[in-house]
Amino acid sequence: MDNEGVFVEMTDEEGNRFTLEVVGDVEYEGDIYRVFLPTDMQEDDPDFGFIILKSVSSGDEELLDSVDDEETLEKVYAVFMEQLFEDEEEEPEA
Repeated sequence: MDNEGVFVEMTDEEGNRFTLEVVGDVEYEGDIYRVFLPTDMQEDDPDFGFIILKSVSSGDEELLDSVDDEETLEKVYAVFMEQLFEDEEEEPEA
């Protein structure tokens, strides 16, 4: 799935709405995780960084669920970064 330029509007537990940009997908242990970047933060903000959510199917609908297991988050992040660097190496230089 090509997610470049795809944005998702989310609402947190406190009712705050925010927009995330999809930057990639990771398959890990048979599950799909979506990797996002916040669109409403500056890169120098200390809270700026990748947000990883697990894709869960509910009928024909995709739901995104938080990942509470720190070890799983770290492993998914490592796989994403590995894929990211592989993609950069494959791109021809201009």
